[in-house]
Amino acid sequence: MNTSRKNAVIVGAMYIMGTIGGILSLVFTQPARTAQDLLTYISANENQIVLGAISVLIMGLALAMVAVAAFPVLRKHNELLALGYVVFRSGLEAVGYAAMAVSWLFLLPLSHVYQAGAPDASNLEALGSALFKVSQVEFVLAIVFSLGALMFYSVLYQSKLVPRWLSGVGLIVVVLSWAANLLPMLGLVSPGLPILSYMEMPLFLQEMVLAVWLIVKGFNPSAIAAGSAKQIRRSEPAQSWGSYPPA
Repeated sequence: MNTSRKNAVIVGAMYIMGTIGGILSLVFTQPARTAQDLLTYISANENQIVLGAISVLIMGLALAMVAVAAFPVLRKHNELLALGYVVFRSGLEAVGYAAMAVSWLFLLPLSHVYQAGAPDASNLEALGSALFKVSQVEFVLAIVFSLGALMFYSVLYQSKLVPRWLSGVGLIVVVLSWAANLLPMLGLVSPGLPILSYMEMPLFLQEMVLAVWLIVKGFNPSAIAAGSAKQIRRSEPAQSWGSYPPA
């Protein structure tokens, strides 16, 4: 198995692992999201919050590896967008998920103080809700993800590393996901509208199709060869006007 094939498998596998981590984080934390008394619930169900935080970290690390593994292939076609994708996904997005996990873990000692009967219980409730829901952080992460994904799918579409129907659909559904997060952030629609979930669902389906495609098929070999040739041409020094090839 050559290097580009290995990278394709890693990208696909990390996409799937990141998605599983994201789903598990929702499964573990969903009961707390609907609890009447958040800190009381967390105090009685600490393991769920810990597992939710670990799942978020797994998601962040797995998705960061997507950009790292894809970079050597993408840079042969568009180094600027490839580097931007690494910065957004492996840098900004991964740090955001880590911050989210840490904020959830802070809820554990906070819930102990709350259960001990602290005099400023109402303030602790407000702080706990802010640390747990971090809705604005989630919106910002979604915007960061969308910008990185636009770079990723743009390179895939230009280079034909995967079929253009697949990368083209990726560009469309990323814009839909971006709009689904930007509109509530701007206060134009209510965050809980079902239509917003419907706008994000196609991205999940498309990424799973892309992941399976990369694991099974890999990147297009002819596009890989074209990218390598393009990179070689860029690295060759320009011939001086005053020099001639030897006779």
